[in-house]
Amino acid sequence: MIQFSILITTKNRIEDLKYTLLKINHLIQNENVECIICDDGSTDGTSNFIIEKYPKILLLKNRESKGLIYSRNRLLNLTEAEYAISLDDDAHFITENPLEIIERYFNVNQKCGVISCRIFWGKVLPDNFESNEKPGRVKGFVGCGHVWNMKAWRDIPNYPDWFVFYGEEEFAAFQLFKKDWEVHYVPEILIQHRVDIK
Repeated sequence: MIQFSILITTKNRIEDLKYTLLKINHLIQNENVECIICDDGSTDGTSNFIIEKYPKILLLKNRESKGLIYSRNRLLNLTEAEYAISLDDDAHFITENPLEIIERYFNVNQKCGVISCRIFWGKVLPDNFESNEKPGRVKGFVGCGHVWNMKAWRDIPNYPDWFVFYGEEEFAAFQLFKKDWEVHYVPEILIQHRVDIK
């Protein structure tokens, strides 16, 4: 059984995706890890690039764009992994050993349904990105970098496709709360979201 699934949805951002895959390639090579990408109707050669350069990646293609949330539902409902890591196509791990941290945290915190990772928003990392923050329960998570305990995902309704873009995290967090699952912030896991916040 696959333990970890790295799930990425992308559309017409091939250069961002190339960099992300370069940064997570060492994780994808692990025999306990699968990577599934949903190409949401790209016209920039994204699918051909994945097929040619990353044959191990499972590729889903939407012939026409269906939106981020539709694609995230597809990915989450396909994987049979124990834990599903959701990354944006312009985000990657800075933490060197995220899989070990994820597994350990879920094992110790049995009611945790989603890990909300610490996220640095920006294209250039600061010289020092250490943190004194402590892990703990929070009310929500950010879509560009989080991890599902798949038992929790299967215990709640899918994201509403009609949201199209944004808002699905709040919906999921509320559904988790109703089912007695928790969302935990784990600052030890750092992700860089390569966006220009200006």
